[in-house]
Amino acid sequence: MAYDAVFHRKNEFGERIARNQLVILKQESYIQNAKAANGAYYIESLSVEMAEKALQVFKDIEKKGGFVKMLLNGTIQRKIKESAKKEQAAFDRGELVLIGTNKYPDKNEQIDADNMEIYPFLKKRSGKTLIEPVIPVRLSEKTEKNRLKNGLK
Repeated sequence: MAYDAVFHRKNEFGERIARNQLVILKQESYIQNAKAANGAYYIESLSVEMAEKALQVFKDIEKKGGFVKMLLNGTIQRKIKESAKKEQAAFDRGELVLIGTNKYPDKNEQIDADNMEIYPFLKKRSGKTLIEPVIPVRLSEKTEKNRLKNGLK
């Protein structure tokens, strides 16, 4: 994905920058002979741990009547909101880091809202639904809105 895909349509420059990021990082880190298998056991053990926890979550959902029932009564949405709230709070406190956003940001950077090709923020529409929707929010949204030069459209 292009580095500027959030607010620009697909373009060659954005895609080239995204492709070259890894090459630049490799060059600047002076890693010459990295062995792909180093640390594989650790990754494997984390994968197993994650799978076991996921299986337990699925079993709990089934005990409580299944995914659809929990979705209809709002339990799934509530759990997602609670998790998102904790993650956003950790981001806001600086415990969860996005380089260039809340760690080493360019204080002078301003995004020119007039030159955006794509509106990067979700426009909410009101309406009645049988199931409460889960609205996706990016952690950096508040920070990005503050960087807009000409305001939101």
